[in-house]
Amino acid sequence: MPHFPINHPARPLYRVLAGLIGLYILVFGVWGVAQTLGDPLFDRGSNWVLGLRTNLAFSLASVLFGAVLIIGASRRGNLGHYMNLTAGVVFLVTSILMMSVLQTDANILNFSMSTVIISMVFGLVLLGTGLYDKVGPPEHAEEAQRHRSHPVSQGER
Repeated sequence: MPHFPINHPARPLYRVLAGLIGLYILVFGVWGVAQTLGDPLFDRGSNWVLGLRTNLAFSLASVLFGAVLIIGASRRGNLGHYMNLTAGVVFLVTSILMMSVLQTDANILNFSMSTVIISMVFGLVLLGTGLYDKVGPPEHAEEAQRHRSHPVSQGER
């Protein structure tokens, strides 16, 4: 069973990172909707916002996803932990899938290679924040700390 650190001391920093990514995605989405409003939903035009190519569908999805990430980062419990893990995986899988269809008609969200790279970076950061922002009772954190500092876990036999 995987071990997630509980009550990590840098947890507030990780939540801020997840919130900043959510804010960037939300701003990107709102700006993209404003720029592409009136275009077809899956237009393959050359609309660029904050260095990423977009269309109305991708902008609307970004507004929704950015808001969800901000909500997850603002929660004190483990909701943000699970949301960041899930969002990290979604970003990574989506970026790989979209990279495979960049130069085809299947590129319905109008991704560019810069969008793929940013999605991969965001996915890795969100996955990392999800690994370290788990919350638990103090006794669980103390038990995890004792387990980590046990001589057998440090390789001393």
